[in-house]
Formats: sequence, structure tokens, C-alpha cells
Amino acid sequence: MLPLAPGIPERRTHDYERHGTTTLFAALDIATGAVIGDLHRRHRSAEFLQFLRTIEANVPVVLDVHLVMDNYGTHKTPAIKNWLARHPRFHVHFTPTSASWLNQVERWFATLTQKYIRRGTHRSTRQLEQAIRHYIKVNNDDPKPFVWSKTADDILASVERLCLRTSNSRH
Repeated sequence: MLPLAPGIPERRTHDYERHGTTTLFAALDIATGAVIGDLHRRHRSAEFLQFLRTIEANVPVVLDVHLVMDNYGTHKTPAIKNWLARHPRFHVHFTPTSASWLNQVERWFATLTQKYIRRGTHRSTRQLEQAIRHYIKVNNDDPKPFVWSKTADDILASVERLCLRTSNSRH
């Protein structure tokens, strides 16, 4: 393995071996940090539709539901569009391409991966799914919302610096 950057050694201590995969659909309540999660062996619109029904069953009827999603095709099929049309309290917002960092559930996925998945040993898909369900339970026992630590101006200035660095690169 090559270092991540000059002068920085590779940090992995062992080879990762995958024993199966699963799909986690997750809805993050940004006000509380609580998560509604559904695990499925496949990632099709049928499974996403089941997840929408799970959200519907778990969110009080008096509340509107704002879904911030990427532009994955599963989210845009006729079955999903029809379901959403029949459920007007669900409002869909798509993140721009390559801007998933705007979606706070992506930060939650990263935390799950860094603190739980990579540290565990999962010898089967079932073990992986049990670990994810356990993490969701632990998270929901004492949920904490994410808090932006930078202002919009700070973020835009950082993006501007990145653009200047990359557009003026000599590569």
C-alpha cells in the first residue's frame, strides 16, 4: 500500500475481507439525532418503498416529513413518485450531484462506518446487519443532533480556497 500523502504512513493494520453486503436506508431526525433505519439485501425501489412506509409508521401524522436524498434512480421510479403523490406530507429535496455532504445523514453513515463497522469483525451479512441494528439502538437510546460548527461564510470561503488551489494546479 502507498501512503495517503507524502510523509504519512498507511494506517490500516489488517486487510479487510468482505463477507457480504447489505443496504441501509436511514432517516435522520436532524432536530434530535434519532434515526429510523431499514436493512435490505437489495437496493431497489421496492425496498425503498418499504422504507418510506416505515418512516410513515414511525413519524407522527401531524408532522411533515422532509426527505433529503441523492439523485439515485431508486428514488425516482414511477412507483416512488406515485407513493409520494399520495402522501403529501412527504416533501422531497434532492442534493446536487457530488454534494451529498450537505445531507446530515451522510455524516451519520460516516460515523457508523468509522466507529462501528470498521472496528468490528463481521463474518456474515447477518452479523453485519445485527451490528448495524445495535448501533441504531445505541444511537437512539441517547441521540444527539449534529451541529454545524462553521458559518455559511466560513464554508463558502473554504470552498473558494479549494477551487483556487485546484484550478491553479500545475498538473
